[in-house]
Amino acid sequence: MRSRRPALVTALVALLLGTAAACGDAGGLESAGGTPTAISPARLWPTLRPAASPAWPYDEVQIETVKGITAPGNDIHKVDPVAVVRAEVAAHPADYTAAKAPYREAATRLADCGKAGDAGRRCPVMKPYFRDLTGDGRDDMTLGFRLYPTNQTAVRVYTFEGSKLVQVFANDDAVIGVELAGRAVIIRSPAGIAGYEYRTTWSWDADQRAMVFSRDEFLRTGRRKPTRAHTPAATATPSPVPRPTPTPTPDLTPSGPTPPGAPGASGASAGASGASGVSGASGASGASGASAESGG
Repeated sequence: MRSRRPALVTALVALLLGTAAACGDAGGLESAGGTPTAISPARLWPTLRPAASPAWPYDEVQIETVKGITAPGNDIHKVDPVAVVRAEVAAHPADYTAAKAPYREAATRLADCGKAGDAGRRCPVMKPYFRDLTGDGRDDMTLGFRLYPTNQTAVRVYTFEGSKLVQVFANDDAVIGVELAGRAVIIRSPAGIAGYEYRTTWSWDADQRAMVFSRDEFLRTGRRKPTRAHTPAATATPSPVPRPTPTPTPDLTPSGPTPPGAPGASGASAGASGASGVSGASGASGASGASAESGG
């Protein structure tokens, strides 16, 4: 019976050689350096008496039932956004309709909603967006409207609880942009320092049944100064070395045999060698021929 061991050994050797060669490839694993050591926070003033109440009131939870607004099947897609804003205006006259109300112009512009042309564009109510933010499997409505004459924008979130339309989030601020991420509302606002902005997040809290303040960030948004790239020093490109061109050897056709020892016998032989160097394509042979010719 023919042994298969030599073939197996050969295959293993080839495999090991291939593996060793692959380890040297540029695509191999490279060290990213040492891992920085985690530093735990140091507690300051451990004997300081903890505060039991905030220094000023925060609006952590803002829940309000919208009066007079219903929808067939409690489908929030069928709610009229303008009617919702009008209900808020009616519920908060100090903000919208009183003599010194800060947002009187916003309330006045509601009369232009639904009109065509330039009049319709004066409407402060913006397009509503629908997404499940409360986690009950049904869409909720995120609504925004401009608080004229200021530069602020009101952002609201509404959901149906039974047959009642409930406002579960309210925020008024100068706004750069608004984003929805998962069950959170993110509002970007300008900061007083150029190149920075505030980014505030409110997330749904099932215990509070509302969107609660969860994160506030002060982020850099301006362009960083470009880092000066290192330019390698220019290296001179070597000029090509010209190949020596053999000097053509005149065709020596002796009229008769040259006697041994006569002058010019060795020179004729050298000329023949130079001619051989010219006929070949190799530059080395040509150089050899030229050298031999000069030596004659």
